[in-house]
Amino acid sequence: MSSIHIYWDESHFWGLLMTRALSAWGIPFRLVRGQEIADGVLSGKSGVPPKLLIVPGGRAKGKADRLGVTGMDKICEFIHGGGQYLGFCGGTGLALTGPYGLGLSPWTRDGYKNRLHHFLSGHVETSINTDHPLVPDSIGPTAQLPVWWPGRFAPKDNNVTVLARYNTPGPDFWVADIHLATLPKGTMTDWENLYGIHLRPDFIEGLPCITTNRFGAGRVTLSYTHLETPGSTQANQWLAHIIANATGETPTNALPPAWDVSARPIVWDDPILLEAKASMEKIIDTGVSHFLLFWRNPWLLGWRRGIPGAGINAMYSLICESVASTPNDEARKYWKSKRDQFSVLMNLLSNGLTGYLLAERLSMTVFHSDPDAVSKEGLKEQRRALFGIPPEPGGLFADLAAILEELYWRLNTTSDK
Repeated sequence: MSSIHIYWDESHFWGLLMTRALSAWGIPFRLVRGQEIADGVLSGKSGVPPKLLIVPGGRAKGKADRLGVTGMDKICEFIHGGGQYLGFCGGTGLALTGPYGLGLSPWTRDGYKNRLHHFLSGHVETSINTDHPLVPDSIGPTAQLPVWWPGRFAPKDNNVTVLARYNTPGPDFWVADIHLATLPKGTMTDWENLYGIHLRPDFIEGLPCITTNRFGAGRVTLSYTHLETPGSTQANQWLAHIIANATGETPTNALPPAWDVSARPIVWDDPILLEAKASMEKIIDTGVSHFLLFWRNPWLLGWRRGIPGAGINAMYSLICESVASTPNDEARKYWKSKRDQFSVLMNLLSNGLTGYLLAERLSMTVFHSDPDAVSKEGLKEQRRALFGIPPEPGGLFADLAAILEELYWRLNTTSDK
């Protein structure tokens, strides 16, 4: 039995990053759902209890809703009784005190007055508390750690140890769809003076990004940096150390392999899934051709602000990882009951999303000559029907993602991976 459970609900893209890292290291894990937690899976009701619960990124409110009050109480009982909790981004938000929070940390979440300040992504140089046993010897006083649209801590109590603090942006750092390293020196000062627009990420300098605290007999480790990011050496080393410290499971020395989503092998040649994969690739090609999407690296899309790139990335990744998996009986049975519905919804998404992207491109082209030619409200309604209103997923995407997440969970439930 595995000593690690990963809370899968509402993980979308971020759950895939975590399962890839553990699989590459040969560390067994089990994906668990909110209802399973509510039913007592963390207490060992259906086997040996885990040592560590990992909660990947995703929407904290969605995770809480899927747990319900009973599931949230079960997590608190598990940690208080000696279990360990490792949360990233949305999983961090779930653990904090406040609305939709478990209260595992006395700290709360801080908001952003400037919405653009939430759209931070890339590596940040961080200052590290090297004296703590949760910090590996391989990490020095500073480390380059990746963030992907992080929340912020609002410190409220001294009974929390800060393991890392933000320092300065790394060379691959972006604010929304602007790559800071490509701006000529002085550009942001000019923007501030001319337009009053402040995009500097200096507001995060000195703020905590990784913390740990005790909760009863257990430990809670929370990170707004994504230590599971593929190809991020120092981050991956730190993740491996935290897991070894919590479970005694020692990862192999190798770092998780690079993740080229489009190059994943075809193991399950289901025609509906393969058609969906081809449809998403055509959509991505359309977005790239019209300067709305681009590949930041082989696993992560970039997008013009306002384009639903995160949803497109998540959908494509879930499809690619599903066809790269060996189907078991449970997965086949579930897919048989859902594939017709999925096919209909996927065709609607494909047609609607292609039209929406092209309408966005047209709007950008004619904006300066006729800003009202393409209705902004009409574009907003198209996006709402396709993806809902951020940050809560909705529309066709939410229905399709729910089916794919259920499918992937079943592809990974017959035995510890």
